[in-house]
Amino acid sequence: MITAHINGIRIAYEDTGGSGATVLLVMGTGSPARVWEVHQIPALKAAGFRVISMNNRGIPPTDECPGGFTMDDMVNDVIGLIDHLGCEDVSLIGTSLGARIVTETALARPDLLSRVIALAAHARLEPVQQAMTRGEIALADYANPPPPDYRAAVMALQYLSPATLRNEDQARDWLDMFAFDDGRISAGHRAQLQISQVLGDRRSAYRDISVPMLIIGFADDAAIPPRLSREVADVVPGAEYVEIADAGHFGYLEQPAEANRLIIDYLKRPLATARVRKMPAVTMV
Repeated sequence: MITAHINGIRIAYEDTGGSGATVLLVMGTGSPARVWEVHQIPALKAAGFRVISMNNRGIPPTDECPGGFTMDDMVNDVIGLIDHLGCEDVSLIGTSLGARIVTETALARPDLLSRVIALAAHARLEPVQQAMTRGEIALADYANPPPPDYRAAVMALQYLSPATLRNEDQARDWLDMFAFDDGRISAGHRAQLQISQVLGDRRSAYRDISVPMLIIGFADDAAIPPRLSREVADVVPGAEYVEIADAGHFGYLEQPAEANRLIIDYLKRPLATARVRKMPAVTMV
């Protein structure tokens, strides 16, 4: 990855180059930018976009910043990277924590952005998600992580759709992938988890967002239930909401063709028509 000193730290990013409109991808908690390379980057590149993906602070080779950081820091990292690259009218795409980051960036610097797409968007967390995050933070402080099979099964139930798990071959593949990691939560990952404990409810603030936004919820998402994504669309003026069926928190990996279609269609829509009135929820099948 390319590295640059931005906002007081080293930030790692990748840039496909090209002359097309710029799209910047922002990943969720604990995940590196390379996750986008499985489905989204190839599709966006084939559609003619210049695609930039970044490792958020906390995820090497971006600085881990183990002492902790804030949402403002992560937003300023995105803004700083846009400034560093000299981009104009950037479209942001983020998932989970990345959805919070791109939404907050839309609030902070609308002048830099063309539009925003937030997958598994949320303006707050409910008690169950808060408790899960507290538990993950506590696990980060244990010397020994849970056994691989147990950890993989919990992740499958938390992040995947029952439709995926009903396919036993797919379920085994996902379990193998989840179990491959050693289960240890790094200091940078822990610092990302800690952010969600202090963010609070941002629904009122999001009423001031002026950037065109598409909110994508995943119908079977247990980590960020789609009702939380719909809440964001309900308060952001003019935001659109769509929901992908048979998709969990990793819906962009479980249903990549549908996720990519929605993303690319929205990005290619003339900007004037992207600023439309709020639409009713649509479940994609």
